Amino acid sequence: MARGLIPLLSMILVQLAYAGMSITSKLALEGGMNPLILVAYRQIFATIAIAPFTYWLEWKTVPRMTRRVMLQIVLSSITGITGNQVLFFVGLKYSTATVACALTNLLPAFTFVLAAIFRQESVGMKRKAGVAKVLGTVVCVGGALLLSFYHGKTIGIAESSIRWSFAERMEGRSSSNGNGSALLGPFLLVVSALVWSLWFIIQADISKNFPAPYTSTNYMCFLASIQCVLLALSFDHTPSSWSLHDPIRLVSSLYAGVVCTGLAYCLMSWTIERKGPLYVSVFSPLQLVLTAVASWALLREKLYIGTVIGSVLIVGGLYCVLWGKNKEMNEIIAEKETVKYNESNAKNSDLELPSYIPSNNGNHRVIVDVA
Repeated sequence: MARGLIPLLSMILVQLAYAGMSITSKLALEGGMNPLILVAYRQIFATIAIAPFTYWLEWKTVPRMTRRVMLQIVLSSITGITGNQVLFFVGLKYSTATVACALTNLLPAFTFVLAAIFRQESVGMKRKAGVAKVLGTVVCVGGALLLSFYHGKTIGIAESSIRWSFAERMEGRSSSNGNGSALLGPFLLVVSALVWSLWFIIQADISKNFPAPYTSTNYMCFLASIQCVLLALSFDHTPSSWSLHDPIRLVSSLYAGVVCTGLAYCLMSWTIERKGPLYVSVFSPLQLVLTAVASWALLREKLYIGTVIGSVLIVGGLYCVLWGKNKEMNEIIAEKETVKYNESNAKNSDLELPSYIPSNNGNHRVIVDVA
């Protein structure tokens, strides 16, 4: 039981961490922090945080680095860290924390599509499991489109009684994005989920060829920190923009780096190695619920009908994919057990001793017991 409970608790912890990051990062961005600089600091702090664990836990057992593994780690740093996080934080700047988390739930659908393309998952349209996975993917994408292009009326929920002075100051700045960016944020968040799903596919192969999650994560963060710093400097190299004198900038950078990259990526890599890429991606709806509640309570974020309906469709499609995956795994296990049982019976039949019955003339007849 513990073998199944530890991955479950690990993924719940990851979603709790990401929900907190959505709030702190949104506050830092509304406070004027460049999203590219936030991503760069996140990778720097993550690299420093993971390094001691890499040395203590894996330096004696780390496998040999091959060219293929090194190439995969480079691709993972580009997709899962630099590409995914740059797109996510820029999209978060032009959107809301709840919308960002809702669109992150596209991850399992994108992961399934890419896993099918790279033959890590079977579609199996002739089975109910395959139909469920395809239908869930379509519903997820439909919910994302509805959430992105339709807002509707505001849902009449009473305002939170919590008063956070810093969040109230940021509230006045949040309307400065303008209508021209209304579609930019959701679009970048969708692309972010697509790029991140590609990381899951690559990471599944890395876990088989290089089973050292702390070491591989540290390599990825180190490479991504170089990529992100160069990218951020190309857009903004003024010293004031890189300053962490503002407490929310420092807290957001440290939290995103140490907890949401250092801890979370290690836990996800460890869980992917044991449960597969789709298992990890199906926990993202928990982040949506936690972020929606926190955004309402702390950021006084308003909920729209389009946001709620789109989120429900995304979560419904997500669990449709999960149901199909679970049913498929049960069928595979049942088939393996049937094959094993048949092979065991055939082996026992081959080992059955023949019965010898003496004949009247002194010869022996052999009767094979086929029962």
